[in-house]
Amino acid sequence: YLNADKVLAAARQTHAEAIHPGYGFFAENPAFAQRVLDAGLVWIGPPPAVMHALGDKVSAKELARRAGVPLAPSYEGDVADVVTTEREAERVGYPLLVKAAAGGGGRGMRVVSDPAKLREALESASREAQAAFGSGRVFLERYISHARHVEIQIFGDAHGHVIHLGERECSVQRRHQKIVEWSPSTAVNAALRETMGACAVSLARAAGYVGAGTVEFLLDRDGSFHFLEVNTRLQVEHPVTEFVTGLDLLELQLFTASGFAIAATQQAIQPRGHAIELRICAEDPANQFAPQAGKILHLELPEGPGIRVDCGVRAGYEIPTHYDSLIAKLIVHAPVRAEAIRRALRALDDLVILGPVTNVEYLRAILKHPAFRSGDVTTGFIAEHLAGWKPPADVPDEVLLAAAAAELLGGGAPAASGGRGGPDKAAPASAWDTLGPWRSVEDAK
Repeated sequence: YLNADKVLAAARQTHAEAIHPGYGFFAENPAFAQRVLDAGLVWIGPPPAVMHALGDKVSAKELARRAGVPLAPSYEGDVADVVTTEREAERVGYPLLVKAAAGGGGRGMRVVSDPAKLREALESASREAQAAFGSGRVFLERYISHARHVEIQIFGDAHGHVIHLGERECSVQRRHQKIVEWSPSTAVNAALRETMGACAVSLARAAGYVGAGTVEFLLDRDGSFHFLEVNTRLQVEHPVTEFVTGLDLLELQLFTASGFAIAATQQAIQPRGHAIELRICAEDPANQFAPQAGKILHLELPEGPGIRVDCGVRAGYEIPTHYDSLIAKLIVHAPVRAEAIRRALRALDDLVILGPVTNVEYLRAILKHPAFRSGDVTTGFIAEHLAGWKPPADVPDEVLLAAAAAELLGGGAPAASGGRGGPDKAAPASAWDTLGPWRSVEDAK
């Protein structure tokens, strides 16, 4: 799926007119976008030149500076010059971040509190960035502790119109990887939303932005905010914005890529209710979040008003070791935050994934934590409140009942088709068709 030649060949074979890159690596690859255009296809995303300018954090910071967007102190010069880099690091101030100029997702990033460890951090971050993004270029930026991660969803069209769709908060994260996202932010009032939104729109206009994108900020405790980066794609967490605005962001992507103007006005975009997204991952939080592989034996997804599940797996699917651990996204919506949290907990109770270990219990612990319930969270939430987390020691009654039912049904693993027998034998249509301890011989005759 990351082979450009094969993707373009598939487009030709199926007579496709356009290519949507999803939200993976191709979504922020300007070289691939250019190849799509050169092949005579429509690229559903920003122009390649815009992707290149904003995908590089250093050039994005320069664009933001010219657009009047607040920036944290930084140094983007040649870090190979040891004397200058150490002097600039003192100006930026410790603790600071060493950050990769390309890519994202926390890779190529190091927090440095001790000047004596600066060189080591520069070298290790550069190596990681080179391996992940093909570029080892790094820069320095002030580390803002106890900040919130707040991002603004933007949309632009080819006619020069740019709007924002409000904010999402992504402060619950581990090693710069988001775990829970919600909208609206518990720290953003209407005035701050307008200010941050105006900054995001100003940057998008300066870049000539078309399509969906996200301008990310760090929001400090005093209400000040600083530009972080731009994601030139549809974000994983876009469903929370869809819930609170009532807009289909993928549909808007298709409209703007087709040359249509954005019909919605900025004044018409008002948040309605509260939405939360939980990333369901095949990983073991009690074992340093080790990725989990194996077959999904049984899968039941929650349903009901205000519940949405974006899922990429099914019963019988074999989770491999080669890809991202994300297997589903659970999104809920309710009139107020407290009700959204309750709905999310109920949905987790209804979610059944038998097979590999997942982070469902960990997510439940986050939702139940008093700091999360009150909305008083920062990017340090996980380290401060859930360090060393372990799952409940007691086995839930539901698990015992499921095990007992499996024993009564013959102990066979659920088949991919949803049957209860093993993959090599026909499964009974229901438990009542099974001869076992709960049925007499006379009943079976």
